[in-house]
Amino acid sequence: MITVRPAVPDDAERIADIRLTGWRETYAHLLSAGFLEQMTSNPARIRASIENGTPVVVAEIDGDVVGFACASTPFEDEPDPPRDLQLWFIYQYARAHGSGTGQALLDAVVSDRPAFLWVAEGNPRAIAFYRRNGFTLDGTRKVAPDWENLAEIRMVR
Repeated sequence: MITVRPAVPDDAERIADIRLTGWRETYAHLLSAGFLEQMTSNPARIRASIENGTPVVVAEIDGDVVGFACASTPFEDEPDPPRDLQLWFIYQYARAHGSGTGQALLDAVVSDRPAFLWVAEGNPRAIAFYRRNGFTLDGTRKVAPDWENLAEIRMVR
């Protein structure tokens, strides 16, 4: 059974692991093994964000946290945001793919509201998921130099 609930500070370690594992599982075909290996995720920073009210939710399957998500106002460095709500991230373990947790997380943080998000250009699984949920590409693309020039594309609903 899937349960989605607000994250609590004690979830920080698991969220950090899901984030790091998610990067490695999802971006292995887009980023070098060396880059992925040197990546870290900071549980203390995640804990502080949750304690400071960042709206993070977690998804559990039978009590096991397998994913997390967050949506809120656009990042400060977002030039001319097309909506007032930005999906910052949805991450889950690959073993949770197809379980319904991704949909439950999106529903919890965005529901049917207008929103936008950035997704890796080479992530067809995520792009298809967001398309099924009414998001469309708006033609905006950016490249992240610090991420081995990973290209991201913006989707809007």
